[in-house]
Amino acid sequence: MEMITQELETKKRLLQECSRLLSAQIKAAKDAMDEAQASANDHQGAMEDKFESFRENCQIQRDMYARQLDELITTQSVLRRINATKLNRDVSLGAVVHTDFQNYYIGISIGELKVEGESYFAISGMSPLYKAMAGKTAGEEFTFRDKTYKVLQVF
Repeated sequence: MEMITQELETKKRLLQECSRLLSAQIKAAKDAMDEAQASANDHQGAMEDKFESFRENCQIQRDMYARQLDELITTQSVLRRINATKLNRDVSLGAVVHTDFQNYYIGISIGELKVEGESYFAISGMSPLYKAMAGKTAGEEFTFRDKTYKVLQVF
């Protein structure tokens, strides 16, 4: 029972860390979008022609940040579907996967996370690496980029 509690605690911490990093990215995108909009608004009326292209550039930037924000919000909805209170028996969304090579957290693609001194790579269910290991259970192997990985543990 103690082991299960420990595993669920690790899952919960990984999910929280993903949420924290994603929230920071969302805030940064919102701030950048607002700043671009404010810059465009500030230069209204001043020497029209010269600032027209400046304003256009600000709008282009604002739109880019808006798209980025949309993507991040979509990513956040994926995180919300993860249930950190249940153990995964196979490699699927929300699983923590220990291989002989590296540890993974299947959720969103957000890079390396550290939990209790252990390193995990957070990858999305859309990534080629995930597709190579999907459905595998402890003891099984998968090959990705000419390298064979052995799944040591899934929870």
